[in-house]
Amino acid sequence: MQSAKLKEVARQIRRDIIIMSGRANASHSGSALSAVEILVALYFDVMRIDPRRPDWALRDRFLLSKGHAGAVLYATLAERGFFSKKKLDQFCLGANLTTHPTRFSAPGVEVATGSLGHGLPMGVGMALAARMDRKAWRTYVLLSDGECDEGSVWESILFAGFHKLDNLTVIIDYNKIQSFGRTADVLDLEPLKQKFEAFRWNVSEVDGHDFEEIRDALGKAKKTQGKPQCIIAHTVKGKGVSYMEDKLEWHYRSPTGELGEQALKELRD
Repeated sequence: MQSAKLKEVARQIRRDIIIMSGRANASHSGSALSAVEILVALYFDVMRIDPRRPDWALRDRFLLSKGHAGAVLYATLAERGFFSKKKLDQFCLGANLTTHPTRFSAPGVEVATGSLGHGLPMGVGMALAARMDRKAWRTYVLLSDGECDEGSVWESILFAGFHKLDNLTVIIDYNKIQSFGRTADVLDLEPLKQKFEAFRWNVSEVDGHDFEEIRDALGKAKKTQGKPQCIIAHTVKGKGVSYMEDKLEWHYRSPTGELGEQALKELRD
């Protein structure tokens, strides 16, 4: 798919996130908005999937380890045709589309996530199982930067590098803001690239809102042999909505009322 079309898909998904979050008065809209281009590139251009067969045995697997941003996964799956977009009306309103996805929230959701530090260990297990079973499908895991404070993440990074899991790709949504402050102030991750490299990973850094850079990095990741791949995607929390961008408060606030209308207007213009 051409970049211009991907950008329009991303714009529509951002609109859906704002509508879903505002209707349900739900948190984490800023966290969902920062990951949009990453999911669009994966689901509309890179991963081997079939929306008509969400449990297809040969599909690539995607795990949203930063499960608090579940709105972006639901909106992407609906836009890709895994289920009706009408189902998005149920987000956080007593139905299956819970804030943090569960295995049975919707077709296309692989595992329950949101307890930070759990997604990558599961992804490592999937990648190892695929190799042991001699299957060609790949595993993709999206981590938040704040999630990299968790010890289980680094245990998994060590394990994957040691076992040369080259069918595993991790993307870090590096928006540099976590629950209670900037990542550099809460627990500085730098030098992040060198840390992964020291654990025997192949690492690249991209603008996490530039489709060409994301697709190029994911394409190279597929060709990497003997090492798992990490793509550090530099993003902006609340991307696409001026009053949300790079603001800590939008880790929790909901775009209701006039704020929601303003966001939708910006995403239409």
